[in-house]
Amino acid sequence: MSYPWGDLALNLAVSAGAVVAVMAIVMAVACLIRNQSIIDIVWGPGFVVVAAVSYLVSAGSDGDDTRRLVVLLLTAIWGLRLGFYIGRRNLGHGEDPRYTALMRHREGNLVVFLVRKIYGLQGVLMWLVSLPVQVAMYEDTALGVLGVVAIALWMVGFGFESIGDWQLTRFKADPANKGKVMDRGLWAWTRHPNYFGDSCVWTALWLLSLGHPIGLATVLSPVIMTVLLLRYSGKALLERRMLRSKGDAYAAYLESTSGFFPMPPRRVRAG
Repeated sequence: MSYPWGDLALNLAVSAGAVVAVMAIVMAVACLIRNQSIIDIVWGPGFVVVAAVSYLVSAGSDGDDTRRLVVLLLTAIWGLRLGFYIGRRNLGHGEDPRYTALMRHREGNLVVFLVRKIYGLQGVLMWLVSLPVQVAMYEDTALGVLGVVAIALWMVGFGFESIGDWQLTRFKADPANKGKVMDRGLWAWTRHPNYFGDSCVWTALWLLSLGHPIGLATVLSPVIMTVLLLRYSGKALLERRMLRSKGDAYAAYLESTSGFFPMPPRRVRAG
């Protein structure tokens, strides 16, 4: 089973340059408007840039056109929806307190600090997580059964993520819910339907890279994304903040609701 290693190497270099360009532009704009949290809005669309660049660079290769198009479309739909959602949620609310706190501890040269703490780190992560997308563009085998499974898993993940975000937005928009814990709909089955959905999406994109054995090595992608969501920027951080703000109500939610994989709500024993 042949693979165009030289073409992939070129793709990896071009995509790395694209990520650097995206991060440089975002950093410049963020400094201009004094709001570093706009990087969160660009996180999803940044993957779309990598997918689009990879699709164009791979146009002259022997990669299966259906696989290439499917990978591009699934990445674009996921990334653009996420960017639109976070943008609509964040714009007009000022800088995220996480970034404000980080900037208070700034030391040394501003650009070096921002590259080291925010943009360089997120750029490296974006490039690493996007590896299945880049690798899949050069595989010449048809999607087959595994491709159908991957698309189905992507649909499940995208559904959990988008529906969960929609349900949470509606919940927060109702003044009667102020101070309450969102424990309805998908949020009754998992405390983080959006994070679970994100993990499924990137596992599905990894499955789409398995048209060649090289795809096995890109399992790093869903692993990194899931670890980030569970232990660092997502679940762990959010739940600590929610416990501080919601107290006993959120503690009860923690006890009754699965932390990640969707499961029926547990009955909490009184006393």
